[in-house]
Amino acid sequence: MKTLRNILIAGAAIAASAFVLPIQAQSASAPAKATASAKADKTEGEVRKIDKENKRITLKHGEIKNLDMPAMTMVFQAADPAMLDKVKVGDKVRFVAANPGGKLTVTEIQPIQ
Repeated sequence: MKTLRNILIAGAAIAASAFVLPIQAQSASAPAKATASAKADKTEGEVRKIDKENKRITLKHGEIKNLDMPAMTMVFQAADPAMLDKVKVGDKVRFVAANPGGKLTVTEIQPIQ
């Protein structure tokens, strides 16, 4: 009887560890996935027009994956008007776009060297 009880306890412990190990492995890889995702959110494009007065930039861009948007040319709001001073018409750029409150907005932009 004691042997059967010990076998059942050991089996329960083994079964419980089968659930704990995958959870620990997932949480360890989560920061790496977040970093890879942040890099993937950058899109390449070309500056077509800059409208500093209205804080807008027109970009011809590739697919914007985080917004599920195909390649096209369109106008974006600039989250920070100072970022418009970093680029000029014709520059190839990498940028991050978001859609806060339904307004397509460039949150980061940098020229490609």
